[in-house]
Amino acid sequence: MLRSIQAVIFDADGTLVDSEEPGMDVLFELAQAQGVQLTREVAHQQFRGVRMADCIAWIAAQLPHIPPGFEADFMAQVRLHTDIRFRQGLLPLPGALTLLQSLELPFCVATNGPREKVELTLGLTGLRPLFGDRIFCAYEVGHFKPDPGLFLHAAQALGIAPEHCAVVEDSLPGVQAGLAAGMQVFSLHPREGLPADIAERVTFIENLGALPPLLARS
Repeated sequence: MLRSIQAVIFDADGTLVDSEEPGMDVLFELAQAQGVQLTREVAHQQFRGVRMADCIAWIAAQLPHIPPGFEADFMAQVRLHTDIRFRQGLLPLPGALTLLQSLELPFCVATNGPREKVELTLGLTGLRPLFGDRIFCAYEVGHFKPDPGLFLHAAQALGIAPEHCAVVEDSLPGVQAGLAAGMQVFSLHPREGLPADIAERVTFIENLGALPPLLARS
């Protein structure tokens, strides 16, 4: 049974903003350019929701020889090409703007991405003004999903107990973080691909438009 929900914590990439796919594609393309043999499907499974440093470390581990300074150089390439890709056209996820404009509960963003990335993606999609100072980044908090620390920090900033917070996520690390924080998790990630013990503890939603009735019933 759902407990009373008094605040909503949103992931950004792939949850509010359609940035997950192009971001993963940039990683996939740059990894291929380095000679890493993997398919787009495997790349998206490997990198989705994972902090960038860990993605790049995984790519480096696939190389027979790692040039000096590879990870820092590769990180710079990823940031540059991702920025370009986003500016070519980025949209909010269907229903995101309507949901945020109508939501009467306190809400925020908690993302594994750096500040400059979330500011860019929310800005390009017109969602940024709706959040004010309620944007929390793992790089600043010092906790990355699946660690629950980022979500717990967000709940404390909102002044709401974790058990009365809803988390809306699209990745396995995000879902894990929400559950570890003792929050109620609404998953845009389909049941397929989530471990069974995790799937039974979350509420699946097909899109953001399905969220308001569930919040109203809590």
